Amino acid sequence: MNKKAISLFLLGMLYSYVIIGQDTSSELNLTSKDSIIVSSWIVGVGINAVDDAGDEFNELFNSTDNWNMVPFPSRISVGRYFKSGLGLEIIGAYNKYKQGKVIDQATIVEDINYYSGDLRLTYDLNRLVGRTGVFSPYAGGGVGYTDANNQGRGTYNATVGVRAWFTENFGIDLNSTGKWTMNKDNSSNHIQHAAGIVYRFGIEKGLNKRGKEKLRTLQELEEQRKREQDSIDAANRAAEEEARRLAEELRKKEAERLALEKSKVDTEAIRKQKIDDAINGLGKVYFDLNSSYLSNEAKGLLDNMTEILNDNETVVIEVSAYTDARGSNKYNLWLSQRRVERTKQYLLDKGIDESRIKAEAFGEENLTNECVDYVPCPEEKHRENRRSEFKVLQY
Repeated sequence: MNKKAISLFLLGMLYSYVIIGQDTSSELNLTSKDSIIVSSWIVGVGINAVDDAGDEFNELFNSTDNWNMVPFPSRISVGRYFKSGLGLEIIGAYNKYKQGKVIDQATIVEDINYYSGDLRLTYDLNRLVGRTGVFSPYAGGGVGYTDANNQGRGTYNATVGVRAWFTENFGIDLNSTGKWTMNKDNSSNHIQHAAGIVYRFGIEKGLNKRGKEKLRTLQELEEQRKREQDSIDAANRAAEEEARRLAEELRKKEAERLALEKSKVDTEAIRKQKIDDAINGLGKVYFDLNSSYLSNEAKGLLDNMTEILNDNETVVIEVSAYTDARGSNKYNLWLSQRRVERTKQYLLDKGIDESRIKAEAFGEENLTNECVDYVPCPEEKHRENRRSEFKVLQY
């Protein structure tokens, strides 16, 4: 691999990371872009280039004059990255100073082997910027031991680098490490550049910063929805209790009226009136938005209707179903057909003969209030229109 090409590629990767913008998607649902790999093992193999010319920090990418490389894989690393964003890596490298190169500000007259072993602690910079794209920049430091220019020395190390992931498991790693000698003799400071392929395994995922914000928003919306539903349920229970109370009062008044008019009213007329009052007193079956399923309250009402029909075996009723005004006419007609079928089927399952029930679906026709198309209404108003009604056709 051409050394100048390596340096240009490294700069291109860093530039790409800077110009890639944050995902501006406004969708609230959690997606794969909201996740981050929080821990994993990483192994890598690649090449390294050593700059030990003595002026390496002023001519960082002077690969032609200052870099020393071998034409085969010469670097291996094994590391563990933790949920905190920290990573611990062990790195071993081999290289060769070539005859005629400037080493420690002097030209060497023969090839000299280079060996290094480093222990490095790094931090994933994505944890600071809150994004988890293809690029994973990192910075870190550590210690190591290097045998260079026939001199062994301990080193203090500082590293910057970036990994680009082609898949969840495979990527490339580009980094540069400054190495400062611990010795007080003539051993020098130097820079080691590296490029290689990395493999990630033992992966554990979690939400990134944006994902956590989305999750908090979703939880808040769910809590708000639950509070609203609790309020609706409480209102429904109160309405049901009031309806029972009113129905009880109605039955008492009807009994008194019947007692007063018994001698004047035809027995058949009294029977019809009682049937009408009983059915009307049941009220209507109400449905949730875009639903045709019967609630427990609705099933209780239909159980009472079953008792009325069983007590009056000649009665034939009409069940009609409706929707609110939201949605297309075609969809609402289909939905009301589903509602009337479920209402009718419940009565059939209770043993009522099919010949005694006529079913009609009307969609959004015959609204009970002002909530037509494009008129804003509260949910309670729309609910009044999502109903099944009953009418006696034959006594």
